[in-house]
Amino acid sequence: MSTILIKSAKIVNEGQIFTSDLLIKNGFIAKISSVIDVKADLEINAEGLYLLPGMIDDQVHFREPGLTDKADIFTESMAAVAGGITSFMEMPNTIPNTLSQELLADKYTIAQQTSLANYSFYMGASNDNIEEVLKTDPKEVCGIKVFMGSSTGNMLVDNEKTLENIFSKAPMLVATHCEDEATIRHNLAAYKEKYGDNITIDMHPLIRSAEACYKSSSLAVELAKRYQTRLHILHISTAKEIALFDHQTALADKKITAEACVHHLWFNDTDYAKKGNFIKWNPAVKTAADQAGILKGVLDNHIDVIATDHAPHTLTEKNQPYLQAPSGGPLVQHALPALLELHLQGKISLEKIAEKTAHNVATCFNIRQRGYIREGYWADLVLVNLNDPFKVTPLNVLYKCGWSPFDGETFTASITHTFVSGNLAYQYGKFMTNETGQRLQFDRE
Repeated sequence: MSTILIKSAKIVNEGQIFTSDLLIKNGFIAKISSVIDVKADLEINAEGLYLLPGMIDDQVHFREPGLTDKADIFTESMAAVAGGITSFMEMPNTIPNTLSQELLADKYTIAQQTSLANYSFYMGASNDNIEEVLKTDPKEVCGIKVFMGSSTGNMLVDNEKTLENIFSKAPMLVATHCEDEATIRHNLAAYKEKYGDNITIDMHPLIRSAEACYKSSSLAVELAKRYQTRLHILHISTAKEIALFDHQTALADKKITAEACVHHLWFNDTDYAKKGNFIKWNPAVKTAADQAGILKGVLDNHIDVIATDHAPHTLTEKNQPYLQAPSGGPLVQHALPALLELHLQGKISLEKIAEKTAHNVATCFNIRQRGYIREGYWADLVLVNLNDPFKVTPLNVLYKCGWSPFDGETFTASITHTFVSGNLAYQYGKFMTNETGQRLQFDRE
């Protein structure tokens, strides 16, 4: 459809909420006005609905290639679109690890053919691939990913000399997973000595401790300041880390930014008793004080963006004992409904949700013509009904893994429509799969 007219929506954009019509033409937002009187190929009555910029998720693991028993780009992008996520940035710890330009190109080829959402992929950094990293085109790729903890094989980069090499030479944004591996190993050894193989999930945030997170994050910040690196620290999980980040400088001028994830805003360590391994993440869900500190950091702009770290595993894997169960869980379908629930609980405004899930992600990553509801921008949009409750069950979960950490939760708000690059990709539970998403472009030198 070349033209879509959305009528009488409550538009949430750039700190304001106002009722307006919006015209989409050839994929772009052509006009925003109180009344648009034109004949369109499709007209949608959005009276009573809120129109937000589509969420841009800067951290997902869609598992393709190599781990497609858990997930793949088609299934997870479909779940994302159903959840109001119109663009994603996917991580390099697939099999094989995305450590060469050739393997990076392979992912883009898969997404071009199968992704319902817009997409970008991180180039992975290892202990010995700096030459490949330096070939990465900043205008075509979202960033370079460095695992400063919690990875396997050659993707764990915790040697300071190697990190200095990456931070000093990286031509673009460097995104880091920060947990100090030596601290974690020490803690795990102590717990194994005391409990043997009977370590339980409630010990997870004590093994993967706040100290491990702070030690690694503070090192990353120190290196970034030393080498003037454009650093983005992912999934902040402790209140202590908040002070590492500036909240006064305008976002466009920040060299060091931070991300919070939905699960660290929603869960705390009291939830392990009920949820068990299904909320086992790295970094770990920690205390209620950490949970509150992260939300405060989001609200006062120490933390710049909200993402998911969507990382599915099979039910069989998650049902293993703590030591064998992998960390990570699926989130893209329910992240925005969870944030809208926090809004309805009075914890965060709709304007702040749009800012942290779309505006700021576009600014942090210099994404071209996305992340805002502006004339001339791509029409990446989501319509939501704040009073249309639904219960999360295995029957309505779209993830390939078939489960959700929100199982049994009733959310008050629902996603009604999702528009990806001007295409109506999702409407009241139905998908339009005739159009795929587009590769994100970046306005960088």
